[in-house]
Amino acid sequence: MFVEQEESFEKQTIDGVEVTVYKPRVEVTVKHMTTGQEYGSDEEAKQDVDNPNTDTKQEDISISVHIKVQSIPLGGQTNIF
Repeated sequence: MFVEQEESFEKQTIDGVEVTVYKPRVEVTVKHMTTGQEYGSDEEAKQDVDNPNTDTKQEDISISVHIKVQSIPLGGQTNIF
């Protein structure tokens, strides 16, 4: 598992209004479905597929994305996108 995007809040101006933009934490697991081997990145899995010394094919690779969203209080005055 690796983190593709860390959670963050940032101020942006959209249509002349300053708002807070929320980006959730995104965790990705890239795994060989037969052997159970977990890869540290998409590139690592691609290298295994491209390696002539292994029989790994692209269809052997599973990618799972887990998006962790923080509980955010919302109301009429909340400008979060």
